[in-house]
Amino acid sequence: MMARTGRRPGNADTRQQIVDVARAQFAEQGYDAVSLRAVARGAGVDPALIHHYFDGKSGLFAEVLQLPLDPATVLPAVLSGDLDRLGERLLRFFLELWESPETGPRMRAAVRAALSSEQASARLGDFVVREVLGRLADRLGSDRALLRATLTGTQLIGLAVVRYLVQAGPLRQASIEQIVAAVAPTLQRYLTGRLPTDRTDTAEQG
Repeated sequence: MMARTGRRPGNADTRQQIVDVARAQFAEQGYDAVSLRAVARGAGVDPALIHHYFDGKSGLFAEVLQLPLDPATVLPAVLSGDLDRLGERLLRFFLELWESPETGPRMRAAVRAALSSEQASARLGDFVVREVLGRLADRLGSDRALLRATLTGTQLIGLAVVRYLVQAGPLRQASIEQIVAAVAPTLQRYLTGRLPTDRTDTAEQG
């Protein structure tokens, strides 16, 4: 009987092979440049098998970096609703991820890896811009939406680094409600408030 040839069917080893190939391609090319077809070709599987195991490219990348979640799955619920309360919703969701005994350690591991390695930082940066900040900017749909989303992201990451990695005393000891009361208004201003106008733009308008 002739042996079967072609792409391999799915099993536990195949799933790991997909992750290994994706990790190598993301490391070499960055998040944006990698396609699921290229990963499938490198792993010797049908592209449909990747969708069977992972929720698209963002889900595969989350697995590669061992992120605790896939933004494509969880962000829509956070972003829906009143824009006037979006800053608070984002902040509470973000803090819950870091406080949880299930997701907190993986969040810390991912950020520590990004801070200690230029390669990991670049990979995570591409992913965050496309899958997190891009989705937030799309939800805002306002002037300078990506700038607003990026300012929000810097505030959240800075908060996480100081509270959970550096563990600076006052911020580490503050309650969730104290942090929300202090930080949520700043996030909301970034998201929907008036941003300073560039001096060049002001001069041209005058």
